Amino acid sequence: MSIRRTLYKRVKVLLFSSINGELVVFLFFLALSGVFWLLMTLNETYEKEFKVPVRIVNVPENVVLTSSEYDSVRVTLKDKGLILVAYMYGDEIKPINLNFKTYVKDSTGHCLISVAEINRLIYQQLSASTKIVQTKNDRVELFYNYGQSKKVPVKWSGKVVPEHLYFISNVDYYPDSVTVYASQPLLDSVSVALTMPLDVANFRDTLSVNCNLRRTRGIKFVPDNVRIRFMTDVLTEESIDDIPVTGINVPKGKVLRTFPSKVSVRFVTGVSQFRYLSKDDFVVVADYEEIMSDPSEKCRIYLRSVPNAVSRASLNVTAVDYLIEDE
Repeated sequence: MSIRRTLYKRVKVLLFSSINGELVVFLFFLALSGVFWLLMTLNETYEKEFKVPVRIVNVPENVVLTSSEYDSVRVTLKDKGLILVAYMYGDEIKPINLNFKTYVKDSTGHCLISVAEINRLIYQQLSASTKIVQTKNDRVELFYNYGQSKKVPVKWSGKVVPEHLYFISNVDYYPDSVTVYASQPLLDSVSVALTMPLDVANFRDTLSVNCNLRRTRGIKFVPDNVRIRFMTDVLTEESIDDIPVTGINVPKGKVLRTFPSKVSVRFVTGVSQFRYLSKDDFVVVADYEEIMSDPSEKCRIYLRSVPNAVSRASLNVTAVDYLIEDE
């Protein structure tokens, strides 16, 4: 108890000594003047932009909203500063609930709610002195359908580039397809769900990213985000020999022979992919009709088909001797 009494006496002496007493009086009047200045400032008229949430409610069970259930409008309000502060830090401005059944009267899949209607609903919760100076959204659009949907594959978009001497050997999607909901004309126009643009570079190990699907007006994807895995491999230049040259467009009763009858192909692929490749994965052809349209000593041959894991494929020769015989 004696320690507390001693501390109290020291504080009292410190505060009410002649010098500190003047400081206390000064601080008191400074605070008082600050309060008066704040009250005068808040009594002035200001304009302030507010974000008002908009929600769609009472949606029937057989209806799918293809626009967001949650949106917002931005309005500029004009009033005394004190009122605007109350809007900013209080709960006077609540989300606007738009009753689906009130505004949707047909099955067109599209409904517009005017800015005048939005302002009317906002005014219902404002002070009588508050005025809406501007509403940035000129309308609220509502898209819906009655369950029409289909599955579409997912495809990444953007720029994904591994380090030098590496390439993307495979891409996996989880899930690899999504359900799309839209009005029938829009539904017919959708063939793939594109992701938001990716921008990744200089990686060598398997890359996994979570990515949102690109939003399109009036279209809803379920789910609206996917996980993508990019698998990499080391580039290597290889070749495969003894690939047979096959004649195409050869009429019945004729035989097209080439010399040599087998060729080699060079290509770039991944180290891990090369072990799975064989000569049967490549198709080299000579076109009988082309030969007959412009006969010469040699005929051109073409690499008609290569595996997906191969790039920059080329033949060791592009023209060979040939012989056409009757069967």
